[in-house]
Amino acid sequence: MNVIAITEKVSKSLWITIGLVLLCVVGLLDYLTGYELSFALFYLFPIALVTWFTSGKFGVITAFVSAGIWLTADILAGQVYSHKVVYLWNTAIRLGFFLLTVLSLRLGKTLERERALARSDYVTGVVNARFFRDLAQREIDRSARYLHPFTIAYIDVDNFKAINDAFGHSTGDKVLSAVADSMQQHLRKTDVVARVGGDEFVILLPEIGTEAAQAVISKMRQRLSEEMQDKSWPVTFSIGVLTFTAVPVSADEMLTMADKMMYTVKNSGKNNISYATHAG
Repeated sequence: MNVIAITEKVSKSLWITIGLVLLCVVGLLDYLTGYELSFALFYLFPIALVTWFTSGKFGVITAFVSAGIWLTADILAGQVYSHKVVYLWNTAIRLGFFLLTVLSLRLGKTLERERALARSDYVTGVVNARFFRDLAQREIDRSARYLHPFTIAYIDVDNFKAINDAFGHSTGDKVLSAVADSMQQHLRKTDVVARVGGDEFVILLPEIGTEAAQAVISKMRQRLSEEMQDKSWPVTFSIGVLTFTAVPVSADEMLTMADKMMYTVKNSGKNNISYATHAG
């Protein structure tokens, strides 16, 4: 499990606790080292931690707590100013600095979320059609340069409309999410899964030739079918698998070719796989 996956599983309350503990540690070190050494940078870390992994509201609260701890450490360390108003002024300036940090982080996270949404399908979380075309074009360009084969699989969920009609769209979304999750679990991290239609998916398999593609897709379809049966969802899969040893002109041409193969399977009784190689 990678670092991002681990951090997403940590609860907000735990992040807040970690942030407060770190603030107390920084405040204590600030006090013990005296007022001559500045610890401003170290206060930013717990503020950033809480802001990024919880919310802007808790980030603001942490900013106020940080300013208070800094003021307390100054006073206890023996810092003396010409007037008491200076304490308030310095605290306000520090608080403003902390709040600007919170605001910047929230804006950054908002932009990151928007970028992710622009690339992802909102139901399944996999790559959407637009971003898939960009990734596919990169693979086409790379294949043209290094003369490596690659494969795409165009997948249609058979009888998906019947699921929506019988169980409702919420169950239909669960089916799509389960299909996408299963595909990702049984493929390499370098493979790309995308949802390109209501019940259609595409898989990009970089540097995978004909024989390897047959083994991978056949095994994946078997696992998908088993999971659908376990959940009592009466769906199957029509799949067109096309390996490119000669690169297509564009991602759209590649998708069109694989789509036609998938529809050939669908029009021939569904629940099967068609394999082919494009050699130019």
